[in-house]
Amino acid sequence: MLSNLIANQSVHESYGGVVPELASRAHQANIVPVVDQAISKAGISVKEISAVAFTRGPGLMGSLLVGTSFAKGFSSAAGIPIIEVNHLQAHVLAHFILDNKTEHRIPSFPFLCLLVSGGHTQLIVMKGYNSMEVIGNTIDDAAGEAFDKCGKVIGFPYPSGPVIDKLAAQGKSDAFRFSKPVIKGLDFSFSGLKTNFLYFLRDKLKENPLFIEQNKTDLCASLQHTIIEILVGKLIKASGITGIKEIGIAGGVSANSGLRNAVIHEAEKRKWNLYIPPFSYTTDNAAMIGICGYHKYLEGDFATHDITPLARFDI
Repeated sequence: MLSNLIANQSVHESYGGVVPELASRAHQANIVPVVDQAISKAGISVKEISAVAFTRGPGLMGSLLVGTSFAKGFSSAAGIPIIEVNHLQAHVLAHFILDNKTEHRIPSFPFLCLLVSGGHTQLIVMKGYNSMEVIGNTIDDAAGEAFDKCGKVIGFPYPSGPVIDKLAAQGKSDAFRFSKPVIKGLDFSFSGLKTNFLYFLRDKLKENPLFIEQNKTDLCASLQHTIIEILVGKLIKASGITGIKEIGIAGGVSANSGLRNAVIHEAEKRKWNLYIPPFSYTTDNAAMIGICGYHKYLEGDFATHDITPLARFDI
């Protein structure tokens, strides 16, 4: 990996969530200068690039259209092939990025990964770089969405996950109890937890209007503890069912310190070989698209220029 640049979009913070139209406009404004800077930082020329990988989906259609269109134009101008990448597969393959600046262990196959992001919560068995099976999925909301929506109720800015993580370290995780859905198998559900949290705060605020302010750290610690228990519980179950001890976590929520510590604890207890990507590879980034594109390139898996992006795109 020679360079990995990100253009952040702070424009969404005041809206309490991502605004699709603003996201696509920001993509359009940033994509040319970011690609130019990435090539410059890598110390290469356009002539040295063998292919261009792009995110086909899942994601916001406007943003995907910008990336897909740019990739087609870049490949046509440079005379190189394009490679479509599944955003979720890329998150998992972030474990295989080789960075000369840091030591990075690489998992062996089969590899069990808990993918936790703002829009997805999945358990995935990797049988090879381009061979994956989803064995657990959320039936409604994702874990990241639960963090953000509950944080919004408390009054935190978007995204709320990092704020909750920071305050949770100062609170008591057993101060309050929130409902954990009973979902058979390896699937997840977080909509019930969000509703329970909302009603809990509504009732407490009736008794004491200052309840949130007086209990903010304990609320964060208890909420985070509940979400982590659900995630880690399913991961333990999946490892037991599959017999796989090569374990990893990926996606934006894998940056959560509470989740990382909980998984590290279970790994020591259950003798897992645990892999956690560096923080810079957990949230959406170009390097994970690049590593996914690299392994598809080795197999000659190229896309044609009539390809279209997909807002919903399963592994």
